[in-house]
Amino acid sequence: MPELPEVEVVRRGLDSHVVGRTVESVTVTHPRSVRRHLEGAADLAARLTGLRVAAAERRGKYLWLTFDDSDSALVVHLGMSGQMLVQPAVAPVEKHAHIRAALHDGAELRFVDQRTFGGWALAPLVEVDGSLLPEPVAHIARDPLDPRFDVETAVAALRSRSSEIKRVLLDQTVVSGVGNIYADESLWRARLHGGRLASGLSKPVLRGLLAEVTAVMTEALAAGGTSFDALYVNVNGNSGYFERSLAVYGREDEPCRRCGAPITRERFMNRSSFSCPRCQRKPHHR
Repeated sequence: MPELPEVEVVRRGLDSHVVGRTVESVTVTHPRSVRRHLEGAADLAARLTGLRVAAAERRGKYLWLTFDDSDSALVVHLGMSGQMLVQPAVAPVEKHAHIRAALHDGAELRFVDQRTFGGWALAPLVEVDGSLLPEPVAHIARDPLDPRFDVETAVAALRSRSSEIKRVLLDQTVVSGVGNIYADESLWRARLHGGRLASGLSKPVLRGLLAEVTAVMTEALAAGGTSFDALYVNVNGNSGYFERSLAVYGREDEPCRRCGAPITRERFMNRSSFSCPRCQRKPHHR
């Protein structure tokens, strides 16, 4: 699943190219892409037809569109390979374009998803902490780029967990938007091993870690996100390039950019963690 910077790049593209347009029709060609909309493809298409897109919204890694005169939102699950592309209606249809929404100005919003892990679903909007959120997103915490993100609240939530700090960073109910890549990058910048217990870290250390989380995601956003292949692109089909600046992620055995020690890779939750064995000492409890 893309992380916050990648999703924000897509959100900004939708804000520029889709907001203010009216949906004229919707075509669904793969049932898996609407499996989260329990009423089915025909219901989704019927309910979207005629709606004018009011805004493109995001919280953490979650993306949705709101509409004028509607109390529902279109939640977009990008999954592992989902793309939201805006194309002229006459453009050749991509092989894995499973949902196509025709817009009133002759463009099409296409959901392209090679691995079919993502999809669209309409969900009611509910008020949570002064914000209107789609019901499936209501439990997600604010992210560090949210203007209303409160650092002290996040620090308290982190310290309340007795689990490893990397595992807690990935918990979207504590701090949202952080995935495997930016967790590793932030922990490296903060000189913390991901195996340290969150409850054992001081408030100043956690404030510093959150500052690094904010910094690394801000830099990635400025670069257009991180892309390792053609599966992540923005609405214009352009890939991100922050991977050129990654300090540890994916750099096993390469020298640490800070001290020169070879970067190590460890198994973590069916994925991998990358860290510097010299800058990020393993905790004794491990």
